[in-house]
Amino acid sequence: MITLKGITWNHTRGFTPLVATAQRFEELNPNVQIIWEKRSLQAFADEPIDQLAKRYDLLIIDHPWAGFAAKTGVIEALDNLLPSAFLSDQADNAVGYSHESYRYNNQQWALALDAATPVASARMDLLAEEKVSMPQTWDDLMVLAKRGKVAVPSIPQDTLMNFYMLCCTLGEPPCQSNEFVISEETGTKALLALRELSIHLDRRCFDWNPIKVYEAMTLCDDYAYCPFAYGYSNYAKPNYARKTLKFSDTVDLNGLGRLITTIGGTGFAISSNCQHKEVAAQYAEFTANPDMQAGFFTEFGGQPGHRKAWESTSANAVSDHYFTDTLPTLERAFLRPRYAGHMYFQDNAGAPIRDYLMHGGDVATLLALLNDLYLTSKEITL
Repeated sequence: MITLKGITWNHTRGFTPLVATAQRFEELNPNVQIIWEKRSLQAFADEPIDQLAKRYDLLIIDHPWAGFAAKTGVIEALDNLLPSAFLSDQADNAVGYSHESYRYNNQQWALALDAATPVASARMDLLAEEKVSMPQTWDDLMVLAKRGKVAVPSIPQDTLMNFYMLCCTLGEPPCQSNEFVISEETGTKALLALRELSIHLDRRCFDWNPIKVYEAMTLCDDYAYCPFAYGYSNYAKPNYARKTLKFSDTVDLNGLGRLITTIGGTGFAISSNCQHKEVAAQYAEFTANPDMQAGFFTEFGGQPGHRKAWESTSANAVSDHYFTDTLPTLERAFLRPRYAGHMYFQDNAGAPIRDYLMHGGDVATLLALLNDLYLTSKEITL
């Protein structure tokens, strides 16, 4: 008996489809056992993959780890394990930068098993009570925010992603210079806009990630709209939560176009310490193939990474068109830096931004701090 042990994250979207695909793979391959364990969403974003790779054969990872993986070799380059035709199909049918996000130094370090970016969501029944339609502009958003009807995930990680989003939409993607995170002009505009919105948020939002926002929106009737949070198609499906959410594209930022959010999703990686890499690769291909992604994987709560699944009639029918309605948002989403030291910046830059959004302060001082963190991250050698 060959046993593979995997680690994923603790949500229906992250855990259930992998358990289901593992069970089916075991039925087709009786000599294989695949055991999936789960960790919190925050641990998924924070815990170094070199530690996980020592304990697990299969890892669900966040794409900013790609540079670290390439530098250290803690996970296996999939070019060495998977057919080139399969990887080419994955690239040709990617959703936005999902596949590319796991490619670094001309090698593929994970499969885009899951695709996501911050999108808008609403309780349509509560919008109707407010006598408004789905917001289309930043001004529409602010009207609802001032009524106390808006929730935004605002823990440090999500706050940083929202900062990236506004910088991109203002016309200047962050982390493109070797000298500063963002220009003072763009950084100031982005922070002031986020602060303007944040002063109208329930203070609990600053302790909420996207899952907690969606649970709050569906379990109670306090919040009618979320303008940007990593999308979860589960909450668009009947009977998953107390109330369903309608997902859509983001609002237009004062005539500059719809918000350019920061791509997320998860990738399927294989540890370099895995003793059965060929079997692990067979399971990876089994799980990420387009038919599995569009059918079985999605049926069990997965949010697929293959375009065929996003365009699937059946997947959209059971999710109130979640996939086709949010596909434009994902297609234009910003790809975060993936150089080896970037996780240091990502781990430390969100907290001071969150503190500013909660309490105010001097923007120039905050930007200087972000620049210091950024320059430090660029100097990290592994």
